Amino acid sequence: MERVKACALAELNEGQCRVVKHGYEYIAVIKKNDELHAINDTCPHMGGSLGTGWMTDEGTIVCPWHGWEFRLKDGEGVWPSGIKVETYPVQVDDDVIYVLMDDAKK
Repeated sequence: MERVKACALAELNEGQCRVVKHGYEYIAVIKKNDELHAINDTCPHMGGSLGTGWMTDEGTIVCPWHGWEFRLKDGEGVWPSGIKVETYPVQVDDDVIYVLMDDAKK
């Protein structure tokens, strides 16, 4: 696993998102209900940035382009169901947020 630096913990407030690039992949790092989540930023529908969408009280993120909605905890599609985006483990070390990525994904 490779640790990809996202940002300082203090730079990500409740309800905010930070999009980080790792190779050809974009990852949305989100703080919701005092929990950190990392999810593939690219909506599988037409490539919209999930990180520029909005979060719901139910713990989902909604693509701003066409309203596709995914759960932050596991990437499962709420609408439409049956679609999934990849999620990644998050680690905080010395007040810095890291996303743990498979070494092959660059």
